[in-house]
Amino acid sequence: MELRHLQHFVAVAEDQHFTRAAERLMVSQSGLSASIRALERELQTPLFVRTTRRVTLTEAGRALLAEAERILAQVRAAHEAVAAVQGVLRGTLTVGAEQCIAGVNVAELLAAFRRLHPDVEIRLRQWGSAALAEEVAAGRLDLAFAYRTEADPDQLRSVPLTAEPMTVLCHPEHRLARAGLPLTPAGLAGEVFVDFHPDWGPRRATDAAFAAAGVRRTVALEVNDVHSLLDLVDENLGVAVVPRHFRHKREALTALPLKDTGEAAYETVALVPSPRATSPAARALMSLLDHGGA
Repeated sequence: MELRHLQHFVAVAEDQHFTRAAERLMVSQSGLSASIRALERELQTPLFVRTTRRVTLTEAGRALLAEAERILAQVRAAHEAVAAVQGVLRGTLTVGAEQCIAGVNVAELLAAFRRLHPDVEIRLRQWGSAALAEEVAAGRLDLAFAYRTEADPDQLRSVPLTAEPMTVLCHPEHRLARAGLPLTPAGLAGEVFVDFHPDWGPRRATDAAFAAAGVRRTVALEVNDVHSLLDLVDENLGVAVVPRHFRHKREALTALPLKDTGEAAYETVALVPSPRATSPAARALMSLLDHGGA
């Protein structure tokens, strides 16, 4: 099995189209098709279902994709390790992060990294924590800053960043704001909630807090960005349970502490691959984080 066959296979899987993949790889479409056929012959199974509009992965193709991405990530790490030994950090650093993650100033950290390592291309991807963990495990991200996750230690390491309690945000004319008292999950039963999609860290922390208290809740207004959440609360359309540092993002809203949540808290981590799969650029970024971004 040749490395270029795996590179070609991953490109077609990502683009779901031979022509687009060939253009991105800067190879001929006939050459790309021949490469995929050679891989299918070697594995003795079809990897794609081909139609006139696009191609999709077979079950065997899906199984190969995860392994191919990990192999290619390790090959990139090997090339970058050799360059690092020679005294030059090169290649690409692909970082993932949730919006407004606590415990790290992502923009400041990346800026400091660029000043120290100008030959490394930086890429940033923003998703929810569940997707970020999958991307790091698959080798598509070098590391990510996310909500804590139950990680497979053979694929991911979780490096703690910070932990903080959850806070209730509501409109200042809301009855909860007028009472001005600390709240519990039970005291919020029946409220209309604004929250993020289920794979976001704050949503996971809130769900865990209410589950620990044995209280069911329904999220009526579900969003995928921080400003939309704050806007909905600002219009008194619902209340939001968020990490405590969110209270500084919209000073006009009322912030009330949430108690009786057991051990549930908003804990953020850096998700890093296993040591053998961690790229030199990712190690350099983590070292910079350990030294306060200086």
